[in-house]
Amino acid sequence: MFGTNLLDRRSKPERIADHAWEHLLSAVSSAGDSVRDTARSARRNSTGLADEAGDLVGSAADEARRRAALAFDALAGRQPALPWTLLIGAALVGAAVGWAVGSAARAAGSRDDHTVDDMEFVDVDRPNSPAV
Repeated sequence: MFGTNLLDRRSKPERIADHAWEHLLSAVSSAGDSVRDTARSARRNSTGLADEAGDLVGSAADEARRRAALAFDALAGRQPALPWTLLIGAALVGAAVGWAVGSAARAAGSRDDHTVDDMEFVDVDRPNSPAV
């Protein structure tokens, strides 16, 4: 009685559960080897994709951070800062367009005005007019 194995005294459901557990452990260990091999090959093949995804996530994180800061400022009641860069840029573009239009108007105004003087006007009410 003292030399008997304690494992033999277990009930049938306990033995089935132990057998299933051992089977699961062996399946997981064999699958783990193939998963590691697959992971290694996937890592080698996806390095470029991971870099692109990292850049995309980084830019998305920066945008999320910027939006969160704007939302926090809005909730705190602070007005957003003026976009000075855009305002200065618009002023410079407006000045350049104004200068170009002014130069074109001056150039058009200084053209030969004698073309109007060379025209001969015809009075259609007069019977002696050269047009008749």
